[in-house]
Amino acid sequence: MSTWIWVAVLLAAVFAAEWGSDHLAEPLRKLRKQWGLSAAAGGSLIGIATASPEVGVNVTSAVRGVTDIGLGAMLGSTAIGIPALVSVGYLATRRRDIPDDPGHQQHLREHLLRVDPKAATVQALPYLGILALAALLILPAPWQGLQPIDGGVLLAAYVAYAAQAFFRGREKPEQVEWSRRGIWMAVAGVGVLALGAYFTVISTQNLVQAFGISPIIGGLFITAPVAALPEIFASWKVSRSGQITPALTNIIGDHAMTMTVGFLPLALVGTQIGNFRLVWVSFVFVALMPALYAAFVRWGGSESGFRRWQVLSLVGVYATYVAVVVVWVLELV
Repeated sequence: MSTWIWVAVLLAAVFAAEWGSDHLAEPLRKLRKQWGLSAAAGGSLIGIATASPEVGVNVTSAVRGVTDIGLGAMLGSTAIGIPALVSVGYLATRRRDIPDDPGHQQHLREHLLRVDPKAATVQALPYLGILALAALLILPAPWQGLQPIDGGVLLAAYVAYAAQAFFRGREKPEQVEWSRRGIWMAVAGVGVLALGAYFTVISTQNLVQAFGISPIIGGLFITAPVAALPEIFASWKVSRSGQITPALTNIIGDHAMTMTVGFLPLALVGTQIGNFRLVWVSFVFVALMPALYAAFVRWGGSESGFRRWQVLSLVGVYATYVAVVVVWVLELV
């Protein structure tokens, strides 16, 4: 089958998986309001839906015996996610009329993307703790790789992360309406999500064979950037509506689930690390992104959020990551 056909299959599969997660996310958004969770804390709940495509990819990778694709997709998506969504959120809010933001004109003059400071303490800093735990379980030589016990520990870590976010971000509960159609659409979304994840892995397998590259590189630089496209489109739309904090905190909840629950399928079948340098370099940059996110939001200025230079800094860090992988890890230049 032509390489371009597999590219089309990959795009269709990713958007199918995202369609499924969107229809799963709507009931979770209602639960956030019904339970009285703040926008920052609700990112953990919505992250269950937004991270489900990555989890589905890892389940399929484990079943098909190509765990490197899942590992590469996880690391790649968590490296690109924060700079991509912050950049899109910044560009989307450079218009003159953003609803529900009385200080927007001042934010435009100051080149500021305003974000609730709770996003740093409720989301980003606990996520850094998750990354430190994952690195401790996966990277040291005596127990390098993923074993079933690692999956159990990371699952427990996600439960603790979600619990602290829920309890620290409580607000007044709201009344919400539930419809039978919405529930059935969520069920259908789960099915479409699984189908999309399956064909995401199948198409990546064929593309890495066609290009003659390793599965983990395919996951890092083919699957992960393509998988980020639906979230980028959604972030643009949500940011344009004035819901900036939800648009930029969901990604942390997404990554927290990806780096814990997402590891579970790979851990259950056992995953060895073939290119250790690539994995530890990826971990360094994956951790650097939320560290900068928290620093910029919480301590970056008199008002919490991202200035233009900070947005460009995040993009520059990702570009540095790609350059380090290409030049030093893979030695392609």
